[in-house]
Amino acid sequence: MIKFLDLEKYNAQFKSEFEGQFSSFLISGRYILGESVSKFETDFAAFCGADHCVGTGNGLDALILIFRSYIELGKLKEGDEVIVPANTFIASILSIIHAGLKPILVEPDEKTFNISPKEIEKAITPKTKAILAVHLYGQLADMAAIKTTASTHGLLVIEDAAQAHGAKSENGKMAGNFGHAAAFSFYPAKNLGALGDGGAAMTNDTELADMIRTLGNYGTTSKYVNAFKGVNSRLDEIQAMFLNIKLRQLDADNKKRRSMANHYLKSISNDKVRLPFYSGQEDHVFHQFVLRVDDRADFIAHLSETNIGSLIHYPIAPHQQDALSEYKNVHLPITETIHDTVVSIPLNPMLSQNELEVIVERINTY
Repeated sequence: MIKFLDLEKYNAQFKSEFEGQFSSFLISGRYILGESVSKFETDFAAFCGADHCVGTGNGLDALILIFRSYIELGKLKEGDEVIVPANTFIASILSIIHAGLKPILVEPDEKTFNISPKEIEKAITPKTKAILAVHLYGQLADMAAIKTTASTHGLLVIEDAAQAHGAKSENGKMAGNFGHAAAFSFYPAKNLGALGDGGAAMTNDTELADMIRTLGNYGTTSKYVNAFKGVNSRLDEIQAMFLNIKLRQLDADNKKRRSMANHYLKSISNDKVRLPFYSGQEDHVFHQFVLRVDDRADFIAHLSETNIGSLIHYPIAPHQQDALSEYKNVHLPITETIHDTVVSIPLNPMLSQNELEVIVERINTY
């Protein structure tokens, strides 16, 4: 059986260090916002080249706290429009709604799956105040074009970098350091994953970072003094400890992912299977390797016959979900076609060369 992702096998390589660190954590007596969180925030900010990192309970909370902080700071107000790609995980859109803002869904570039700068331009109205750029599947969105548009119209740019830990542009700028702020998720399956939930907000804006930290800690400005209606969304100390260990290996793991992706791109040859676009640079960390197949169910069955795992990211477009029924009459043909045809095949640092060959052979015989 070739699992889509074997987290037990991946995390086993850190077992002894996890256990040693946990023992130290256990006897420390500091279980909330201790040294591990502080160290991870410092180290991950440095890794991304940003000034500030604020740990949160998860990636969705990081996005919500960014938007809510901008509202508290007077840079956004409830009802403002935020342009967001239609073909994203629903969390991107929920973050805008939960902050009291209005999502404006736009089509992606069909080649890259990322938000189309041309469609952004078409969607801008006097109510537009921000763009949420999602680096889908680990590939950087066209940030140069997006930032140019944002600058022209005076818009905030927020990155949803939940799938793009370590992705970098040709000039070395990292995911999380292109816009005014960014959000990361450390869900266990991410390229940098915790052993539970976790997230972080990233920014070079000190005032914004302070507000995010305040709102995520009950709106507390000093002990038992609450200046804002905040929430409890803090990165767990033990998860930060695990992330500190795994961060050291992130670049090496991403390099393996790109190598495996290149192998797939060179070796898979089947007219029924459309391969993902890849520039060949470090702007993609292949959180997922996503194919497009017209008869997806038949293709998945073909893989399953030889015990090859696969997943669909994502089977239902957000605007077609019952949770977003207000968009039920919206027609987004590119997004809908993508969601109807995508399928992700195994790609992670634990795959052996033999397993890669088995997967390629099976796809080529479809």
